[in-house]
Amino acid sequence: MASQKERMLAGEPYLADDPEIAADAQRAAELGEAFNDSRAADPGGRRAALRALIGEVGEDVDVRPPLHVDYGTHISIGPRTFVNYGCVFLDVARITIGADVQIGPGVQLLTPTHPLDPEPRRAKWEAAAPLTLGDNVWLGGGVIVCPGVTIGENTVVGAGAVVTKDLPPNVVAVGNPARITRHL
Repeated sequence: MASQKERMLAGEPYLADDPEIAADAQRAAELGEAFNDSRAADPGGRRAALRALIGEVGEDVDVRPPLHVDYGTHISIGPRTFVNYGCVFLDVARITIGADVQIGPGVQLLTPTHPLDPEPRRAKWEAAAPLTLGDNVWLGGGVIVCPGVTIGENTVVGAGAVVTKDLPPNVVAVGNPARITRHL
């Protein structure tokens, strides 16, 4: 029988209060605190703290604190990507961020899902769906990307948009829910 963590990583329903999962979350909280408290005057120390927190970090990645994650280890950030202040990356499932991505302040990348039925939700059952940002994506400030969404390369998402469905490459999308307004 699969552990709760194995179920979580497979995208299956799992119990969120599992001790192994809680230990991973505590590790991320401690490493996140170290990253968020790091000094701009010590870029080497800040980079080391980021690499300890995040699963994969490409070359020349710039992440401005504070950054909040669930686990960190399920996140991959491609080279030359910029993440502005105050982002939340809930990585219950894998979050894959391509190369040369621009992420505005206050962006939320959300992989967790919860049952609609109140009983399993009350019993702490959860699930998740992975999220992918292609190369050269630009997310404006305050964008929310929902579980299971893929955003194609070169796509621009306007500030404050809520992305509930996949977006193809080379488009501009705005609004809640995000709608394509232009092809690039």
